[in-house]
Amino acid sequence: MITPDVIAAHNLTPDEFQRIQTLLGRDPTLVELGIFSVMWSEHCSYKSSRVHLSRLPTTGERVVVPPGENAGVVDVGDGWCAAFKIESHNHPSFIEPFQGAATGVGGILRDIFTMGARPIASMNSLRFGSLDHPRNGRRNRSLLAGVVAGIAHYGNAFGVATVGGEVAFDDAYALNPLVNAFALGLVRRDQIFFGKATGVGNPVLYLGAKTGRDGIHGATMASAEFDEEALQKRGPLRPRTRGCRYF
Repeated sequence: MITPDVIAAHNLTPDEFQRIQTLLGRDPTLVELGIFSVMWSEHCSYKSSRVHLSRLPTTGERVVVPPGENAGVVDVGDGWCAAFKIESHNHPSFIEPFQGAATGVGGILRDIFTMGARPIASMNSLRFGSLDHPRNGRRNRSLLAGVVAGIAHYGNAFGVATVGGEVAFDDAYALNPLVNAFALGLVRRDQIFFGKATGVGNPVLYLGAKTGRDGIHGATMASAEFDEEALQKRGPLRPRTRGCRYF
């Protein structure tokens, strides 16, 4: 039975649940509720920021692929195009610093090469709480160490150079660190792929390892603001993990 507590756990408002009922003409199943919660999350639909994003220019004579695909593509001349993508992996990195940051880098690299492009460069922009804070300093240092190691691990293994980055510290980011990753690739204009499939009976293939704590309800979790209760989602700080020193 889908109760108000179940709806709230999926980060859906009562009005959104009522809209789901109207669209389906019935109450959703638990699986359907989970799908709606993911697709209507801030992470996937930008429901709170789309009004601001819509004010940005998205068309032009050199814009080949506007927003809506895995990555944006612009014409850079001589039959070549640049594909680029930036993504934040803030909450997953808070819960599992190494894995959360690593999969953030992996996600944008994936979005580049699924457009048919070859990734050639990456960048990152990071924000953490103060490292010398009397109460949160140890946790902030742990987050910094894990995130930096995760970014380096995936990027180094993939073989794409990090050509730029920045990091800043402020107590405002103690429970909500920002982990933004950017990737750039090159593709011939006549070799661009699009992430669309039509028709009935297409197979769906899942490849890769099982999801960890950073991936469970990841999209809906990314729509919520973290507080002290969020610490329960994290495991204990460990002395050493995957070659990364935790302070």
